[in-house]
Amino acid sequence: MEPRCPYTHTLDTLGTDLHGEAAHLRTHGPAARVELPGRVPAWSVTRADVARSLLADPRLAKNARRHWPDWIEGRVGPDWPLASWVAVESMFTSDGADHHRLRTLTAPSFGPRRVEALRPRVRAIVTALLDGLRATAPGETVDLHTRLSYPLPTTLICDLFGVPEEQRPEVRRVVDGVLATDATPEHAKGVLDDLFAAMARLAATKRAEPGDDMTSELLATRDAEGSRLSEHELISTLILMIGAGSETAVNLIDHAVALLLSHPRQLALIRSGGATWRDAVEETLRLEAPVMHLPLYFAAEDIDLGESVVIRAGEPVIFDFGAPGRDPGLHPDRPEEFDLTRPDKTHLAFGHGRHYCLGAALGTMEAEEALSALFDAFPGAELAVRRDELLPQESFIVNALRSLPVRLVPAAG
Repeated sequence: MEPRCPYTHTLDTLGTDLHGEAAHLRTHGPAARVELPGRVPAWSVTRADVARSLLADPRLAKNARRHWPDWIEGRVGPDWPLASWVAVESMFTSDGADHHRLRTLTAPSFGPRRVEALRPRVRAIVTALLDGLRATAPGETVDLHTRLSYPLPTTLICDLFGVPEEQRPEVRRVVDGVLATDATPEHAKGVLDDLFAAMARLAATKRAEPGDDMTSELLATRDAEGSRLSEHELISTLILMIGAGSETAVNLIDHAVALLLSHPRQLALIRSGGATWRDAVEETLRLEAPVMHLPLYFAAEDIDLGESVVIRAGEPVIFDFGAPGRDPGLHPDRPEEFDLTRPDKTHLAFGHGRHYCLGAALGTMEAEEALSALFDAFPGAELAVRRDELLPQESFIVNALRSLPVRLVPAAG
């Protein structure tokens, strides 16, 4: 049977209704034809079973330099709004032996023991941030996004990679810049240039003054005789680790706080011992995954998904990692309700298969520590607006909030 001519949907670059858009795309088959910024065609995958299967399929690749004709032949270039996601050379954009080699460089630093060893540092950062919040008047509205959710992960990842204090504002700016999906070609090219420049400056600083940090460790590997880590791979790895090491946790903390404050009975379950902070984190990941459409995969050869849908070799594929947790095919029982007692909280918020997020355990631990400390310090906290009035960040890549206005009431004494 010839593949059907698929419906084509233009993704909303502002991300105004991420979940509604995902539900709509799910109705159009195992993969739906979409148009990315710059009128770039791609396939969007929203169904849980299809996503799991494809993410484990060796016919699906990450390397645009080998598998995307439009990139190889220059029809899509560095001024494309999503170029930052394919122009790098890290484990995020590699396959096979290259992926294994690059992932091996950083994987040990995010193993269970190393993550647990970071817990005291996470608690210290949380304590300092909450001490700052205690200085506010009882009942005063504060933006928890800027006062807690954002500074916790960004401070920790900058500490881990030894980013000097004077370089941190620029590093945060360029990392945040890659999330914009409505950028002009000029702005997109500027973001890409600034991103590489900021990480090159960090590398130069650490070459001159190495320390006990992950950037210095990567440089030692890069500069060792016989090293197989190129300079471009080094800079790309810094971009990946510093960016991915913060954004996911920021969004997770924001959404978990918003969900718990808008569902007081669920929060009461934790306080009574009927549920745990881990339950809150996992249910938040299921319902409000921090990352939605993650660029970009490519078919290394034709992939027949059934239902007359064939992804041809060289065509881009974009996964909606926020969709499986709400997929009725995976969660037939009230998939859009926040329920900490739900026995099955399966999600794909951190991906699946060989490109599963290295920082999943770290992000989960950061969120647990932030939530438990926040609600211990401010048990009477409440949202200053309705949850449906919280403004999303203008991006279809991340499921993020612009701000999180909360009224804080400290614990007695």
